[in-house]
Amino acid sequence: MSRNRVIRELEYLSLCIYEYFSQSFYLVYTFPVSYKSIYISTQSTVINLTLQSNVQVNVIFFRKITFLPLIVFIFNKYCNVGFILMFQFCTYRFKMPEQSIPKEAAYQIINDELMLDGNPRLNLASFVTTWMEPECDKLIMEAANKNYVDMDEYPVTTELQNRCVNMIAHLFNAPIGDDETAIGVGTVGSSEAIMLAGLAFKRRWQNKRKAEGKPYDKPNIVTGANVQVCWEKFARYFEVELKEVKLTEGYYIMDPVKAVELVDENTICVAAILGSTLTGEFEDVKTLNDLLITKNNETGWETPIHVDGASGGFIAPFLYPELEWDFRLPLVKSINVSGHKYGLVYPGVGWVVWRCKEDLPEELIFHINYLGADQPTFTLNFSKGSSQIIAQYYQFIRLGFEGYKGIMENCMENAKVLREGIEKIGKFDIVSKEVGVPLVAFSLKDTSIHTVFDVSENMRRFGWIIPAYTMPADAEHIAVLRVVIREDFSRSLAERLITDLKKVMEELESHAARKTVVGHVELADDGGLKIEKSIREITGYWRKLVSDRKKTAGVAGVC
Repeated sequence: MSRNRVIRELEYLSLCIYEYFSQSFYLVYTFPVSYKSIYISTQSTVINLTLQSNVQVNVIFFRKITFLPLIVFIFNKYCNVGFILMFQFCTYRFKMPEQSIPKEAAYQIINDELMLDGNPRLNLASFVTTWMEPECDKLIMEAANKNYVDMDEYPVTTELQNRCVNMIAHLFNAPIGDDETAIGVGTVGSSEAIMLAGLAFKRRWQNKRKAEGKPYDKPNIVTGANVQVCWEKFARYFEVELKEVKLTEGYYIMDPVKAVELVDENTICVAAILGSTLTGEFEDVKTLNDLLITKNNETGWETPIHVDGASGGFIAPFLYPELEWDFRLPLVKSINVSGHKYGLVYPGVGWVVWRCKEDLPEELIFHINYLGADQPTFTLNFSKGSSQIIAQYYQFIRLGFEGYKGIMENCMENAKVLREGIEKIGKFDIVSKEVGVPLVAFSLKDTSIHTVFDVSENMRRFGWIIPAYTMPADAEHIAVLRVVIREDFSRSLAERLITDLKKVMEELESHAARKTVVGHVELADDGGLKIEKSIREITGYWRKLVSDRKKTAGVAGVC
């Protein structure tokens, strides 16, 4: 059999394989080899193929291409290599492939693509936890195959969820006894928690309006314009009007006075944010509560408060225990919090807790028995993993109050270091406050040369992912950068970030200066040709022009 024919058939084989892969693999095609080729099979997958020409070849998919020189040597020495062919495959994106591929190849394809994702540790845009202890990672993997809704089959998992709810309720000062069961549920995040809390408010309002014989078709909810998008989703999905309090420059959270002014008889609740996504600030829930009590007394309404503690719910109890924002305030009927943010658990897990049983309408709770026993359920999801619930319980008992407090204090200290370092650069105004979620939001003092979006883009060269965004309505002319300080963001990382930010600012200003100095001018000569000159050539041109004009003026004067 001629070598050329084998090569042509292998090239055709390559085109067929091309349909299945997406990343670079080195394929070594060999003729039948001795057993010694198994020596490198730990780094490869060997597939024996028979070509149409009845020539037996081995196709080796190498998982680690850095070993290619060594592999070539081994094959040349022991295996009579025919040749080596390297090419890149395209992605099989839209249809499931007809044939299976080796597990090593499938892993490598996905692993290579995921390498293009950003580094979670350097993703300063996200509040989400990116590190947990190895012992907790082990628990998560061991529980990955447990469906949370199978309560009868996994009763201990259900018990752990109930313990978490009770711990959170006591942390938020719910009016329950030490042995009394709290009312709450675990969710996949604060978005689901807010949906559930909103539905409870809407149903309670509807029941009250029906009992009074009044219309109940136009519910509304009052929030600040700084709320997270999940509130807009709730309003749109469940047909509730969203009445937003506009922001003003320098005040980027909901004004409680303006919020109460928007309340009417159709308001199902006022949502207060404990830890604004934009600046990390805590809204004044205490003032809101007092103003609403006064308005409710004057009107006979019973407008309640929901606290969105997605970001700040696991911060305020440890750092600001005297701050009244939770169930100590009588109008606060429900609170949500994200376990996967400062609850220190991987995504996704959230929690919603009600003040008492009466605040969660019974008709919203479903009872099922087809999993083996009567099970009450109040969720928008059904099947979901148990891992994050177990991980949350691990963190609660592992860290305790003291541990959480220490971590939050450390985050705030690192935020302070970063804030002071950014201020020393002298190019930014700090927008965030010192009290609130540990983050630093800052804007450029001078935006005439470059913007925060330029800064954000250039910081990616150093691996940092820092979001740049504009404020909501009535303050959209303000653009800021935001750095979220998580547990895994150390002081050394903060100092490194300051150094890189300083470099970026120097480079941007240097580049802007070069663009200013190295200008150009277009001159047209008698033939209509355009000539582009550097600043030095332009200076010489004008000097010559002035000199020529002086000479011309002198001649004209003599005449």
